[in-house]
Amino acid sequence: MVGPFSINTYLPSFAAMETALATTPVALQQSVSIYFMAFAFMALWHGAISDSFGRRRVVLTGLFVYALASLACVFVTAIEQLWVLRAFQGFSAGAGIVTGRAIVRDLHDGPLAQRMMSQVVLMFGLAPAIAPLVGGWLQVTFGWRAVFLFLCLMASSLFIAVVWRLPETLPLNRHQPFKLADLAHGYAALLCHRIFMTWAFAYALMFGCFFLYVLSAPMFLMRHLHVGETEFLWLFGPATGGLMLGSVMAGRFAQHWDMNRTLAWGFAIMGGATIYNLAVCLIEPAGVFWYVLFIFIFNLGMSLTIPTLTIRGLDCVPERRGMASSVQLFIQTGFNAFIAAVLAPLMWGSLLSLAIGAALLFIGAGTGVLLARRLMRER
Repeated sequence: MVGPFSINTYLPSFAAMETALATTPVALQQSVSIYFMAFAFMALWHGAISDSFGRRRVVLTGLFVYALASLACVFVTAIEQLWVLRAFQGFSAGAGIVTGRAIVRDLHDGPLAQRMMSQVVLMFGLAPAIAPLVGGWLQVTFGWRAVFLFLCLMASSLFIAVVWRLPETLPLNRHQPFKLADLAHGYAALLCHRIFMTWAFAYALMFGCFFLYVLSAPMFLMRHLHVGETEFLWLFGPATGGLMLGSVMAGRFAQHWDMNRTLAWGFAIMGGATIYNLAVCLIEPAGVFWYVLFIFIFNLGMSLTIPTLTIRGLDCVPERRGMASSVQLFIQTGFNAFIAAVLAPLMWGSLLSLAIGAALLFIGAGTGVLLARRLMRER
């Protein structure tokens, strides 16, 4: 949850920070971009480092650096200081996300791995809905500096929990040498692994269907659906509800459904949601509900498939799961950046164009899954 909290918790404080730091909205927005760039860059390395030095050490180091950077943000007096510290938050925030996936796969196989991964999806889906509420309450009650103090305390509490409760899950005999040549060989092998890369891009395209609406939220909600600045729960409420319900279902069905059946049901639900979304945008009924229902249904199907897509990718390279998790997250983050910079501005002109953009991404994801399964059969 550290990653989503790092982005969404301080957004309600932008106006107050603009005044306090004597800066501009554009400069504050750059603090978000800097965080994303640092996060994406370091996501490539957290897993590889954990393959060499162990999962626990990477998580603890990441949380320690993140807590210090968050505490330092409390005392900034200029936007340039915030930029530097947000970079350090970005460098460290991905340690738990990347390493956590590898830890689940270190410990568990089959249905139990699917169930545990669905719990990860549940927490990840819950965070974007909670974070703005927590940030808004802290802003109104204590001011914007309290937001960064909260992030520091959250990371510190997680650090203590990991010290007490998380053992090392990677045996010493499975540690990989941390040498430039070995790392280069490992990354080259992953990037040339057709099945792994196909699973990774299918995941990124699928997640992009939903994230297109997140990145277009001001246009989608305020311009097209005519809701106010304080009513963004119309988007994040259904999104979170769908992710949570789908994660619970994935955990329960893991004992009874194999991965192929889970994928089939998940993509059938997402396909139905996509067709529904196109139909609604063509009919243009009055009322916000009809348009956000797509987000709920699509995210339900997506959260059913996320554990399977993640595990399928990691299982392609069992000796490099940490590095594989890093590459998975890097591809997803990089594609999200492409959506933010290119695709969302192209598609947010109307509700129908957004629906078409999401449909094209979904078709790409489904094609990727079919191709990956074909490649697995031919191997």
